[in-house]
Order: sequence, then C-alpha cells, then structure tokens
Amino acid sequence: MTSVGSDSQTDVLQIQISTLRFEQEVEGVFACTRKERQISRAGTPYLTVELRDSTGTILARAFRDADVLAGRFERGELVRIHGRVERFRDELQIALGTISRAEGIEADPARFLPVAYRNLDELEGFLEHLAREVYDPGLKGLLERLLGDRGLRAEIRRAPCSLPALGPGSGRAGSGRSSSHHAYLGGLLEHTVAVASMALELCILHPSLDRDLLLSAAIVHDLGKTREFVYGAEIARSREGQLLGHIELGLRLLALHAPQTLEDERRLALEHCVILHHGADMAAGQRFASGEALALYRLNALDAVVKGAFEHGMPS
Repeated sequence: MTSVGSDSQTDVLQIQISTLRFEQEVEGVFACTRKERQISRAGTPYLTVELRDSTGTILARAFRDADVLAGRFERGELVRIHGRVERFRDELQIALGTISRAEGIEADPARFLPVAYRNLDELEGFLEHLAREVYDPGLKGLLERLLGDRGLRAEIRRAPCSLPALGPGSGRAGSGRSSSHHAYLGGLLEHTVAVASMALELCILHPSLDRDLLLSAAIVHDLGKTREFVYGAEIARSREGQLLGHIELGLRLLALHAPQTLEDERRLALEHCVILHHGADMAAGQRFASGEALALYRLNALDAVVKGAFEHGMPS
C-alpha cells in the first residue's frame, strides 16, 4: 500500500476493500455494481453506490452534488473515487467526495472481478493430463484441436461457470443442482478439471463405461461457457449467451473443431452427452441413451452442488 499524493499530512491510500478501516481516507478505482439516487428525510437528493474489488464490497454515499456526481458514471462501469471511511449502523461505508468514470489502463475489469483461489497454471496442467488420457483417435484429435486453439484456451482459463447468485435460495428447490457455482474467473477450468477427474475415477469402478467418451464429454461439456459471458465491472451474459445458451454454443464449437478422424457415431454420442449434461428435463424431454450421458449428468450435478454448498452454505 502506497500513499497517493504529495501532501504528507493526508492519509490517502489505494487500498483493497477488505482492509479498509474506520476514518481512513481512500482514493482508488473500484467496480460500481449499484447506483441509486435517493431522497433524504430533509427532501434533498443523495447518491448511493456499491463499490467492489476482488476482496469484497462496500456501500458509498454522496450527500453533496449528488446529481452532478451521478452524471459522471454509470452502474457497471469502473469508477475512480475519493472519500473517507465512516461507520453507519455498525457497518463501514465511504462518504464520497468525488466519483467519476475510470479511464485508460486503470479501467481493467479483470482487477475487480472475483477469481479462483486455485492456481490456474496448475489446473491447466491437470486439464492437459486428463486430455492425454483419451486414446480414441477421433476424440483425441478433437481435444488436441480444442486445446491447441490459443484464443479458446485463454477463454477456458478465464470463464466462470455461472453468474453470482442473487441471494439465499436462488437455486431451484429440489433441482439437485446449484444455479450458481464457480461464479468467478477461472471457475470453468476448475469445474471442468473436477468433473473430468471424477469421470476418470468412475470408469475404474465401472469398466463397462466407455472411458474415452465419458472423459472427453467431461472435458467439453461446458465449453460453450467460453462464449456465454462478457466482463466489465460485473460478469454478465453475452448476447449469444442470452439467446442461445452455453449448450448450443458448445455444440457449435465442437462442430468447428471436429477433425475428419472423428466418426459420425462418436460425434453424435459426444453431442448427446453434452446436450443432456443438465438432465432430461432441461433437454426438451430427451431421454438418456447411454450410460456415459447419465454419468456425466450426475458428475456435473455433484460438483455443482458440493461447490455451491461451500460458496453459499448448505441448502435448507
């Protein structure tokens, strides 16, 4: 943490939200995830915003020049603020002096979005190892083409699995899966490695499963999530994600990278697993036609539910 500005009498810090302290003066760039114009009891307008970085969130309020300040930025943008930490109803908040849209190199959204705790280089190494465990020529060729696409590889490393939960109870009761899990940068890679690792172990316990098919399906089942999201002050769904969903986007990526060595029957079996990885009720009533598709559905749900419990607490 370094002091900003030349006045040694002030304590202006570029600091993370998790380390803010009462009566501390703070200056820096944060993500604005909420913006509201409100009216005080005296009838004057004031501005309430929610600020976030990778360590947490905090409310900030401006009681002077609220409308002027509100015109300098929009919700979902990165903002530069100056203010002082105060206490309101036993919670810390920032009394804003200034706030405006961040510009230039300081407006990098990756600095403010939640990220995986696990080492992404290590996870990528696990993914490469799992892909090498596939020996079927067609499926092996597909995985090599997918992981050899540098742009796609970067998106696999960056993408989350879902948007952050709206709050307690946001998942569907009785659905057997979490609607929000691995909702941070790197979440897709972490989830993919987990599901594929479990698939490999399951094939040892049930050797009648088609090992290459199930392992390949586990590696590619959420590939469409690399096209489902866009990144700013928040993670949001892309236009493609809203209109098509990650399953259709994933099928398109598979078709784009499929090698000539991938036989039609193998391709169809893999696509069937991808289409049904959220269950028959989410696939226009289609039924499981293979043990591998059923296994992938259960493994995907298992990792999602367990991870969701760690992130949001046990379901009631």
